[in-house]
Amino acid sequence: MFAIIQTGGKQYKVAQDDVLRVEKLDVEAGKTIELKEVLLVADASKTTSGNPTVKGASVSAEVVRHEKDDKVIVFKKKRRQNYRRKNGHRQNLTVLRITGIKSA
Repeated sequence: MFAIIQTGGKQYKVAQDDVLRVEKLDVEAGKTIELKEVLLVADASKTTSGNPTVKGASVSAEVVRHEKDDKVIVFKKKRRQNYRRKNGHRQNLTVLRITGIKSA
C-alpha cells in the first residue's frame, strides 16, 4: 500500500516504514503527526484518487529529527558592470518515518 501526500508545497510518494525529508514542520522530535493532505491512496486491489484530496484518508508519521540540508550557493553576476553577489542557503528539514496509512 502506498499514498501520495502533499506537504511544504511538494508531493511525496510514501509507504509503510519509509523515511523522508520534508520542509521543516513545527513539531518536536519524537512526536507523531497526522498528514491530512492525501492526494492518492493505492493498494493491491484498488486505487482512490482525490479531488483534490481523498476524504477521510490520512498518513501518520513519527518525527525522527530536525536537520539542515546541504548548502546551496546563489551567485548573481552581470558582465562588464562589476556586479557580483554571492549568497548561501541551507534549508531547514524535518525527517519523518511513516508509521501508517489510513484510507477512507
